[in-house]
Amino acid sequence: MQFVSGYYFQAVYILERLAPVIPALFLRLFLAWEFGEAGYAKLTGSNWFEHVTFPFPFNLLPAEIGWQIATWFELIGAAALVLGLATRFFSVSLIILTIVAIAAVHWPSEWHSLGQLLAGYRIIDEQGDGLGNYKLPVIFLVMFLPLLFSGAGKLSLDYWICRQYFGKHTKY
Repeated sequence: MQFVSGYYFQAVYILERLAPVIPALFLRLFLAWEFGEAGYAKLTGSNWFEHVTFPFPFNLLPAEIGWQIATWFELIGAAALVLGLATRFFSVSLIILTIVAIAAVHWPSEWHSLGQLLAGYRIIDEQGDGLGNYKLPVIFLVMFLPLLFSGAGKLSLDYWICRQYFGKHTKY
């Protein structure tokens, strides 16, 4: 039994040493891929924002300006996430963009009960019942929380800049 527990504690030690590096890096890379892909699709596609009703104050912008803002925040945000640069700023920016997308596109068009609202917690609205499909954007929101609260991790430009300009003992 002591043999097994020795390996277990060695594995835990290694995982704890990797914790400041690996989880934040993988979150950043995954979210960068998803938002970069969405931004690229907007960059190379046609503007479908003209047919979307956005919540206030985003409804005050012309559809073309909203399209450009979303496109470039997704593309630049993706690049910044890969580098781990201004991670908290881009996390907040992409969280706001995601909340607007949920409200404008993914939220149920109308719902009358909690059961109907929860029916929209899915990836795709295959039935076309208008109950929404907000599961994936909510997952992205949850994935941004560690980056927002804990930062980009040790394998990032944010960490390097913080150490260079604020000293070795600065808690990042």
